[in-house]
Amino acid sequence: MSNSANSRPGPVHMLKKRTGRVLTAAVFALAGLIFVTSFNTAKGTDLRTDDSLLKLSDLIQQRNAKNGGLDESTASLRGEVDALADRDDGSTRAEDERFGALATAAGTRKVSGQALTVTLDDAPQGVQAAPGYPEPQANDLVIHQQDLQAVVNALWAGGAEGIQVMDQRLISTSAVRCVGNTLILQGRVYSPPYKITAVGDRDRLEEALDASPSLQNYQLYVKAYGLGWKVDEHDAVTLPGYSGTVDLHYAKPAG
Repeated sequence: MSNSANSRPGPVHMLKKRTGRVLTAAVFALAGLIFVTSFNTAKGTDLRTDDSLLKLSDLIQQRNAKNGGLDESTASLRGEVDALADRDDGSTRAEDERFGALATAAGTRKVSGQALTVTLDDAPQGVQAAPGYPEPQANDLVIHQQDLQAVVNALWAGGAEGIQVMDQRLISTSAVRCVGNTLILQGRVYSPPYKITAVGDRDRLEEALDASPSLQNYQLYVKAYGLGWKVDEHDAVTLPGYSGTVDLHYAKPAG
């Protein structure tokens, strides 16, 4: 006679078995839900392709081109308005001089003189660390927002009369922002190399660049990983005035 009573599963074993079945059913139900959600999201497309990224890139390029066209149109209209205003606005010579000084300080008038151009660029493909330096991480090889901001701040500190980043004149509301490996400036998108041109006393501008702690740190990455750094001097450069909108969206004038 077999000892069948001793081979019968006890209460604890039966509970574990029942719990396992419930968990298995829950897992299959969750998997089905994920499958249905993925199908509805994909709408029959392959989620593993880069088509969506390509479409986003195309959209960015289209918007960038559209914004460029709008900038040109705005500049043309602003020129017509300024020409009409200069005909005879009834102001005195002193008032005109004061207005001209304010427009120059605001960046809406062109400025000419000696200048420096600073060029920043990503490290070359496949670059190796210089002797004595650790192997680079991905972030060590690209230009960051703080690098561009450091150059702009140093040039302002050096007495720049006007600054242009790429092909756009900076004003008080300009924001130098980077998203990934691209620069977004006043609705336009740019890729490296980045060029920053400043009109002013070249000696003072160079001294300000050399004195910047942030740029001193950047120079270490230039030496270690080959990040791009170039300073060109110009005897005479004319920066166009800013021609975009000057409305404040998140701040109001004091007083």
